[in-house]
Amino acid sequence: MNGSSTARVKVEAGGDQVVGHVGLHALGAFADGLGLGDALSARIVAIHRRLPLHDRGKVLVHAMLMLASGGECCADIEHLRTEPELFGEVCSDSTLYRTLRSLDPQTVAALKEAVAGVRERVWRRSASTRTGPVVLDLDASLVDIHSENKEATGPTYKGGFGFHPLLCFADATGETLSAMLRPGNAGANTVADHLRVLDDAIAQLPASVAAGHRPDDDAAGVRRAMVARADSAGCTEGFVGGCRHRNVGFSVVARSNRQIQAAISRVEEEAKRWLPAVHQDGEPRRGAAVAEVTDLCDLSSWPSGTRLIVRREPLHPGAQKTLFPSLDYRYWGFYTDQEGHPVELDRFMRAHAHVENHICRLK
Repeated sequence: MNGSSTARVKVEAGGDQVVGHVGLHALGAFADGLGLGDALSARIVAIHRRLPLHDRGKVLVHAMLMLASGGECCADIEHLRTEPELFGEVCSDSTLYRTLRSLDPQTVAALKEAVAGVRERVWRRSASTRTGPVVLDLDASLVDIHSENKEATGPTYKGGFGFHPLLCFADATGETLSAMLRPGNAGANTVADHLRVLDDAIAQLPASVAAGHRPDDDAAGVRRAMVARADSAGCTEGFVGGCRHRNVGFSVVARSNRQIQAAISRVEEEAKRWLPAVHQDGEPRRGAAVAEVTDLCDLSSWPSGTRLIVRREPLHPGAQKTLFPSLDYRYWGFYTDQEGHPVELDRFMRAHAHVENHICRLK
């Protein structure tokens, strides 16, 4: 196999052999160092007696590089073809199209296994993935499409048209572990979709991390703690119950209801209940406070050990919908089954905002 996506070059500042896409070459060289192209090639079964001119794993890695550089369609592979000194022989747009069209569901599943194997080697060497709970962030986003002829599209709740994919990221590294392409009118809080994306994400993790986190696994088999974070779309008893069946902890943004409003009303003037909130760096968050109201709500329908924590901060122009009507504060809360101090859990949950950066980067 020859899945190397880049040519061996020496990069220097200055000189007369100036080329473009040198930064992209570094990314491709990293993929080659991981053996990504060869790993993908091994999972693609040749359907013809004669081997293809372009190694299919190499073709897929070149497609990834093309997308990383801002490409949007198969024709954009030409940007790599203009630099053979960096990327060697690059396939044509028609070859890339045929390669993608030839990937049946079984082959795609095999390619996912190949990527999981590469990821396991990377995680084994990364200090950021060795200790502590593995945090998975789930979120959906709208992708506008300007043609009604695209497959599996639909109108969106914001009046647009396109897709509504659901994604899951590893917080420690920012990796996209799994994604589910859905039409624009797909439900935001569909339990089955959330659990499927969660299962696909767990399948992408190293075996030592995923152990004990598949449906109905024995908790005794868990080797690394895992926590799933989601916005209010994940605030369903079905999703958090599914997390519990996978021995996965949860932290999900709470939706406004009468019970929460009543609890906030009871503690609004209790100064002792409210604790100073902090930023991600641990510094005090001016004007913001955190309070646990688990004892003031009936959480019997939620998994055992579920807690409800709310935070208030001074109301500011453009603030999003609040859990409690107030002219002075904006209230926000979340359910979690994690142990710890309410202020630290609030800081942990606020870090779910990383998912917005991940999605922005993908787009």
